[in-house]
Amino acid sequence: MSQEAGKAEKTVLCGANAYEKKYYFNEKFKGLPQSIQDELHIICVLFTEEIGGVFTIAFEEDGSVSMSTEYAEEDYLYDEVGSGLLVSEVRRKRQEMFESLSLYYRVLILHEDVGDLLKEDE
Repeated sequence: MSQEAGKAEKTVLCGANAYEKKYYFNEKFKGLPQSIQDELHIICVLFTEEIGGVFTIAFEEDGSVSMSTEYAEEDYLYDEVGSGLLVSEVRRKRQEMFESLSLYYRVLILHEDVGDLLKEDE
């Protein structure tokens, strides 16, 4: 089961899996500051410890950052309501970091012009 409709191309940045007790970080982004990598690790692991399932943070085709959560059908302990609330809370509390990650992705991966991106923010 997934809480996100539509399957456009995404690039997974990181994620955690409560079933396998594993964390994944995409090595393509190892150039991110260690403090950001650490914060992403904490967000993912705490999410799966509290809610369960599989939680991922990814970049959409346009460079925006998305969070999604999935769970096994037989997982009766998964907190579906809590997952939506926690995703909203993480997005609100980490909005500045996600905006910075989006800018990073758009400049270094999509090769968009920094000047054009800065004009968008004005």
